[in-house]
Amino acid sequence: MTHPFLDLAPLTAARFASVEDRVARLLRTEQDVVIMQGEALLPLEGAIRATAGPGTTALNVITGPYGQTFGNWLRDCGATVIDLAVPFHTAVTAEQIRESFAEHPEIDFVSLVHAEAATGNTNPVAEIGEVVRERGALFYLDAVASVGAEPVLPDAWGVDLCVIGAQKAMGGPAGVSAVSVSARAWARMAANPRAPRRSYLSLLDWKERWLDGGRTALPHAPAQLEMLALEACVERIEADGLDAVTARHRRAASATRAGARALGGGLEPYVYEDRDAAPVATTLRAPSGVVASELVARALESDPAAPLAAGGGALAKEMIRVNHYGVDATRGAVRASLSALGAALAAKGLHVDVEGALRAAEEAWR
Repeated sequence: MTHPFLDLAPLTAARFASVEDRVARLLRTEQDVVIMQGEALLPLEGAIRATAGPGTTALNVITGPYGQTFGNWLRDCGATVIDLAVPFHTAVTAEQIRESFAEHPEIDFVSLVHAEAATGNTNPVAEIGEVVRERGALFYLDAVASVGAEPVLPDAWGVDLCVIGAQKAMGGPAGVSAVSVSARAWARMAANPRAPRRSYLSLLDWKERWLDGGRTALPHAPAQLEMLALEACVERIEADGLDAVTARHRRAASATRAGARALGGGLEPYVYEDRDAAPVATTLRAPSGVVASELVARALESDPAAPLAAGGGALAKEMIRVNHYGVDATRGAVRASLSALGAALAAKGLHVDVEGALRAAEEAWR
């Protein structure tokens, strides 16, 4: 018995390198790009442990749950951590970053999440990058949720470590991820005696065994199926055009927010300002007295295919996520989500205007 996913010829080093080059073009970067053989938490943690240590003073921006995780890793590395937390319904500003540097001029590392799919906000990385560059700090960016939904430009923004994953807006696999690494970041790793070595977390191992050798011999057997899936999803983005893909996500977010406002029933965008809302996914605040997870469950009964989920953890009581990313960055997915939520709200006795919501969404899509 055979299967299309089995008995494949081994992935060659040249094929692996070609996928890295295509990811680099997607990011419009001249930096080194390393594709790591695991979900994005692998390079996210690996990059922090490689560049942070007891001598590091890190400004850790918290606009959602991942920022909290990064702070924990930084402290575990022995770094001094200054948390800058902002409400999850908004975004951090470049001026807040500037004020943090003024209060703590010793900051030499900044960690930031570009877009938080979990909370639905996005941060102005270009403006923040200017401030970080002025101060000479190393800039670490989680762009896992934003890549494919909005521009991600490590070189233009002065990002030293930019981690991406393909499982959201790119519409690809979760089992591989990538990180672009600046020359400054490599130097910081080389000078860090605590940087992981001979470890699955080690970026330096990839540099020495893969990049420095001209990418002719893979350090270990690659995740073959995931690499082929990543190649296929990049090909699809290239065929559609990156600008067209990001435009679809932007329209999906605008249409969802407009439709939610017109729907009524007490539903409203969780992120207050449109400028702070992430194109990758839209979060909505459940009406007073309604448990978000119960509302989502009722909505999915009417349309199991609608890309709806409740917020994670404590947010499950108040937050609804419309995951209009990847193949669901479409008019149809937005309309289905609004209709299903309208039906669930009506079942709870709340007044809604589904037709009005669909008209508003259609108008916003244009």
